[in-house]
Amino acid sequence: MITGFLSLLCLGLCLGYEHEQKNEKLPKPSLSALPRSVVEHNSNVTLKCQCHFQNVTFMLGKLQDSGYKKVQSSAGHDAEFLLMDLKPKNAGTYFCAYKITGSHEWSEKSEHLQLVVTDGHDRPEASSVKTNTRVIFATTFSCLVIFLLFPSVFLIYRCTQHGSSHEESNERFIQSGKSIPLD
Repeated sequence: MITGFLSLLCLGLCLGYEHEQKNEKLPKPSLSALPRSVVEHNSNVTLKCQCHFQNVTFMLGKLQDSGYKKVQSSAGHDAEFLLMDLKPKNAGTYFCAYKITGSHEWSEKSEHLQLVVTDGHDRPEASSVKTNTRVIFATTFSCLVIFLLFPSVFLIYRCTQHGSSHEESNERFIQSGKSIPLD
């Protein structure tokens, strides 16, 4: 009787534990892009999904394409998905998930990763160089204008001072009644 009772108790505890484990969600994995998430047209990128468990199956998905799904098993804590010869259609929002061995339930989805595929003309580095060149040109031009403005103002000031003193002396001569020699 006691052995039967212990067997039933053990079975109940095991079933309860299994039920509790199924309701528990697996934590989110992390997703990163190597070497970076902004890449040039026709280049390669590796999307790396990582979790805290070993011996899992990873899945890479794309938010804009529900049919896009890459699956990879791993004995370690991560899986690398190599995307080669990238085109603009490969750009988008990616995520990953995993499931542990013997489970049919996927973990929560990772945080989204935005992959940007550029051609050589609209790279962020190229636009910043173009912007920097414009700033340098505008600064140089402004400095040149200011440099030429100061001597011009000085010359105008000197000429007006010289002309006004000549006119003042002519007025003094006229007021005193003396004749002014014409040059």
